[in-house]
Amino acid sequence: DPVRASIISSLARPGGNITGVTFVMDELAGKRIQLLKEINSKLSSSGVLWNPAHADNELREIQITAKEFSVQLRLFKVDHMDEFDNALSAMKKDKFDALIVVPSRLTSLRRSQLAGFALKSRIPMASGWREFAEAGGLLSYGPNRVQIARRIAYYVDRILKGAKPADLPVETPSKFELVINLKTAQEIGLTIPQSVLYRADAVIRERRQ
Repeated sequence: DPVRASIISSLARPGGNITGVTFVMDELAGKRIQLLKEINSKLSSSGVLWNPAHADNELREIQITAKEFSVQLRLFKVDHMDEFDNALSAMKKDKFDALIVVPSRLTSLRRSQLAGFALKSRIPMASGWREFAEAGGLLSYGPNRVQIARRIAYYVDRILKGAKPADLPVETPSKFELVINLKTAQEIGLTIPQSVLYRADAVIRERRQ
């Protein structure tokens, strides 16, 4: 979140010499709990792995939605690469029905390891970026980052033609995608309801090498 991180003054009027596109969409975080609950109505607890150094409000949104759906949360934080092993050890000792990974550059670097843990534990893993589902997580729901990357070219063009960054509003995501890893669902013994599959923008049926 560029505003929360104090990089810009506001999305509409960034000020200074910075503008662009953000793919942070905090309100989508709660939707992932809703999807997990729709897939498994007996879901009553979830681990949450998050990076407190990442300036966003996803954890707060997850906590609000979890309370609405009577899902107990176990929080595990990592803000350095060398903390992952301790976090995984702590998660192995705990018991919960799902794992939600708050997406950040740090957690994305370990997405395959996290997906492997979830598969071995036979629990669904959800996150906000497609790469987590491609790595073996059950689902991802969030902004289409390919589309966002393409919008960067628009800003480069405007600035090269003389526009001032301070006058260009920071864009927020307009297209979202739900990715379901059906192969993972089969491996952990979950049946994905047709109502969820129909809404999926992509369904992964084979494990990527």
